Amino acid sequence: MTAPVRATGAPFLHRIASVPEKIDPTRYPFNIRAFSHGIELAFRSKVTFFVGENGSGKSTLLEALAECCGFNPEGGNRDHHRATFADRSPLAQALRLSWLPKVTEGFFMRAESFYNFATYIEQASDLRAYGGKSLHEQSHGESFISLFANRFEQGIYILDEPEAALSPQRQLSFLKIIHDLATPGHAQFLIATHSPILLSYPGAVLFDLDGDTIREIDYRETKHFLITRDFLNAPDRFFKHLFGAVADDGGDA
Repeated sequence: MTAPVRATGAPFLHRIASVPEKIDPTRYPFNIRAFSHGIELAFRSKVTFFVGENGSGKSTLLEALAECCGFNPEGGNRDHHRATFADRSPLAQALRLSWLPKVTEGFFMRAESFYNFATYIEQASDLRAYGGKSLHEQSHGESFISLFANRFEQGIYILDEPEAALSPQRQLSFLKIIHDLATPGHAQFLIATHSPILLSYPGAVLFDLDGDTIREIDYRETKHFLITRDFLNAPDRFFKHLFGAVADDGGDA
């Protein structure tokens, strides 16, 4: 009998689970609502999104996963370590990752520290892996796309709000980059985002962190989709709720 052929492409990271004895529910970040009952997630898609309001724990979870993968928690890959981040965070120490197969290639990007990462690259790299041009000499959106298009090849990519500097058109370009890498199984993406455009990626799995546990959610059930849809359909209704009744001449009613 022929043994089944084991898949070698993405998703490489299949499961994460927290270790109960390493969790203190009275301390941050374990007192975040979505983490209150522990963390246990299975990844069955090459593209996974994490959604939730600010403070729901999306960035905290992705940073811990990046640490577990050996990436610099300020951004970069396994080559971009700095001594100040030698010790893992409490959440990273409490997580166990299951791989099939284990990969070491990849990248962690967080929008809020991208400037510092670009400065580090300016000093440590000849920039060939980043399009041959300083990231600081490009617009914010151009530098993001340059990173995605030139640096992303194979491995696991953990991205915290990559849409921060991307116009809607650039977000569509980014979806094409995801497609070109994920479809053949070269890459796995774990992305925290507020963008309804990115969340619409076909076949992606979405996890919502706004409840007492992390739960899977359909794209069309996310607040991001519902609010954006309803606002575009009837912006005046939102303005009336936000600003109060406004007279036709623009003055106070």
